Amino acid sequence: MIDEMTTVLEPAPLSDFVETKYIKDITHRALAYIKAGFPVHFRGVSGSGKTTLAMHIASKIKRPVVMIHGDEEFTTSDLVGGEYGYRIRKVVDRFISRVLKTEEDMVKRWVDNRLTVACKYGFTLVYDEFTRSRPEANNILLSILQEKMMDLPVGRGGEEPYLKVDPDFTAIFTSNPEEYAGVHRSQDALRDRMITMDLDYFDYETEVAITQAKSKLSKQHAEIIVNIVRGLRESGKCEFAPTVRGCIMIAKTLKVQGVTPIRSVNGAFTQMCQDILASETSRVGSKTNQSKVKEVVKGLVEKEIGNAKSVEEAREKTEKETVVV
Repeated sequence: MIDEMTTVLEPAPLSDFVETKYIKDITHRALAYIKAGFPVHFRGVSGSGKTTLAMHIASKIKRPVVMIHGDEEFTTSDLVGGEYGYRIRKVVDRFISRVLKTEEDMVKRWVDNRLTVACKYGFTLVYDEFTRSRPEANNILLSILQEKMMDLPVGRGGEEPYLKVDPDFTAIFTSNPEEYAGVHRSQDALRDRMITMDLDYFDYETEVAITQAKSKLSKQHAEIIVNIVRGLRESGKCEFAPTVRGCIMIAKTLKVQGVTPIRSVNGAFTQMCQDILASETSRVGSKTNQSKVKEVVKGLVEKEIGNAKSVEEAREKTEKETVVV
């Protein structure tokens, strides 16, 4: 029986997930490694789609999903389980009407946490940003991934000192690069037990498709946004290169505000792109870098809107010539 403290997710496919050739290739490779019995580790910059891709892979496995988010404060018990209260048993004896006899028995109650539940029932574990947890907290994973055995704490009870991991158990990990703030260097022994797939920025087709799917904008407007973001990325003028997350933020705001890039009033689209991209690509409080980014973004927006207007004017001219003929 699964304890009520553990949330188990159904392996349902994401409704707005985009599967381009690029995504299908990563999915195929990851599932092949998992089928061979190896955990998969997606490593990449923030905003590169690691968690979304991990959940997509989990949906393909078609087993219930248990998700853990890495945390600096985690200890092994946060993964495995611990004593989270007491169970009280009270017996009232009224065998003789004039005599009341009571007995109370108070016992500590052990609760299995998410890792134990996943191992016991053969669920898919998605350990998101696992390197945000301290290495000593993750040591329990070594025997689970290699020997398929889980050491059980003494306080858990039971005759066996270990738990045999269910054959259907699968683990998918995600992490940011080690130079990110708040990220610990994982143990070499743990990295050796998983197959790491480095995720780079998506290709152009995928970024346009994701931007369009998340915002419901036209393909033309999605392309304008992606071109601006990719232009900033290639400029090398920002501390952190923008990802598809920046595209999505601009596109969703554009949709809500009802702003049309080509006919933007009072530079509303330019201001929107500057605010979002300067925020996403700079450290908090870095005003100097934000000014540089905003200047680059302004030039990129003017270029893209100019190109879009030229294409629209050429199309309108062609349509008029066709009508005249």
